[in-house]
Amino acid sequence: MPHEFDRINLSEIDNLYHLFCTRVRRSPNKIAYQYCEGESVERSVLTWSEMANHVAVWQAALKAEELNPGDRVALMVNNCPQWVMFEQAALGLGLIVVPMYTNDRAENVAYIIDDAQIKLLFIETDQQWQQLQETCSNSKTLQRVVIKDSPTNTTELLKHTKDWLPDDTMRYPLAELSVHKSSLATVVYTSGTTGKPKGVMLSHQNILWNADSALDHIDAYTDDTFLSFLPLSHMFERTVGHYLPMFSGSSINYARSIEHLAEDLLFTRPTVLVTVPRIFERVYNKIQAQLKTKSPIARFLFNSAVSTGWKRFLWQQGRESWHLAFIFWPILFFLVGRKIMAKLGGNMRVAVSGGAPLSSDITKTFIGLGLTITQGYGLTESAPIISTNKLDDNYPDSVGSPLRDVEVKLGENDELLIRSPGIMLGYWNNDEATKNAVNEDGWLHTGDKVKIENNHIYITGRIKEILVLSNGEKVPPADIEMAITNDPLFDQIMVLGEQKPYLTAIIVLNTDEWAKLAIKLKVSPDSSQINEANVINVVTERLHAQMDDFPGYAKIYKFHNTLDPWTVENGLITPTLKLKRNEITNCYQDVIDSLYEGH
Repeated sequence: MPHEFDRINLSEIDNLYHLFCTRVRRSPNKIAYQYCEGESVERSVLTWSEMANHVAVWQAALKAEELNPGDRVALMVNNCPQWVMFEQAALGLGLIVVPMYTNDRAENVAYIIDDAQIKLLFIETDQQWQQLQETCSNSKTLQRVVIKDSPTNTTELLKHTKDWLPDDTMRYPLAELSVHKSSLATVVYTSGTTGKPKGVMLSHQNILWNADSALDHIDAYTDDTFLSFLPLSHMFERTVGHYLPMFSGSSINYARSIEHLAEDLLFTRPTVLVTVPRIFERVYNKIQAQLKTKSPIARFLFNSAVSTGWKRFLWQQGRESWHLAFIFWPILFFLVGRKIMAKLGGNMRVAVSGGAPLSSDITKTFIGLGLTITQGYGLTESAPIISTNKLDDNYPDSVGSPLRDVEVKLGENDELLIRSPGIMLGYWNNDEATKNAVNEDGWLHTGDKVKIENNHIYITGRIKEILVLSNGEKVPPADIEMAITNDPLFDQIMVLGEQKPYLTAIIVLNTDEWAKLAIKLKVSPDSSQINEANVINVVTERLHAQMDDFPGYAKIYKFHNTLDPWTVENGLITPTLKLKRNEITNCYQDVIDSLYEGH
């Protein structure tokens, strides 16, 4: 059965709010959003026309706050229809939307409220309010906090949505907005692996062009269902998982959380998944751990399925000739691939991975098992997509070819420079940072080292994160970290060595895998013996097994094991799961010093 195609033409759209209103007019009775009430896996649905009615109610509430066009309003809420209602209501009134991560630390939130002069903040839980109450009460600009869930008590500043929103049985007209595409739409604060977050200013045009041009690389249809679980406060999810489906008329199903993702995949059976490498890494590690317990025949079948499926993919891409083994693919898929696909809901048409490079071993495994994966690349400063693989021109070890109207070139040290309609208006209140990021000719410095082959971009390192050893050798730590975490024993790792004679690492072990290893080594499964000599010897063997392809100077000579994970809550990773290297270094400074003692 052919897919139904209903893509809105970009030339017809004036701004992001106009895109929403246009979709409402074109698809009033189609399902727009599906979501959970509480912890239940059962979904409620909202059509586009029902969403429009809700947006009008939220607009009436915002109007009552006497906000002016250009005022900044913020939201700190998990992915849900209310996120969209607030955002679209605000955009429709000419307000500037500032999204924030729900689990961001109070000091970051305080900085953003002050820097952007936020006038109204929408939060989710009473726990958030308890953490932010002092910050919010002391703000000179904040005049209202609206909370989605029932608070312990309300104040003059804090209002529950049921008290703040007007009577939703009344009919309210949708606002009419005459804002030009070039106008500022949102200020998105980069989570930042170092220093204070910077507010990226994006126009309506930046985001509209980006979502529309992405559809040239990956088609989306009215019968597609996107499962949304990455935070909407991040531009990757907001552009690809929010505005792109609005262009295409696809439905969005909100996952309850990353913890519930496996169950939500089974229940919602999505056709499109917008994700980050860490999700695939976790599934891959579970598969590898399970394979170790399987029979030799089961492992042979699995490896045969991956090998045959990968060769079949290359043949379909026109890069390899037909092979006799393809005759057995239907059987191999039935015995192996079908089971993996079933865990993803059994209906997955394509998975779009971004945010960081995906290991080639992991990519080949999933593509070999029958899942279509396309890698993309971008920055918040570019709204965010710069490149992505087309389904019929897919080089999985690359981050794809540039979107239309994206110019790319190599700068000093092979840094990727880009110029496109998605380039930000600048950093909020930070002209110096803007000048450092975008030169006079409009080229954005990405900070990423790349090579470009066959019009595809290959990330080779991060300029600022390249470690220069004391002998002058240059080492990209992210490549080593990615390789090592392919072993299910290693959950997280940070490689160190700047201006040092050798590489060291801090390693977070997987608790389940460590428990198995502890039994085998006859040591305590808690952390008391995790750095004893016999454990270090075994871990060293497994580390080196993952690093065969690296040169001798890139080997890790010493390391420290821990069972304490690095989380957003403890401030050691960003909300998009990137390492905050400075914070981790500060946290483990004494340990790091001991690893280099005497050198």
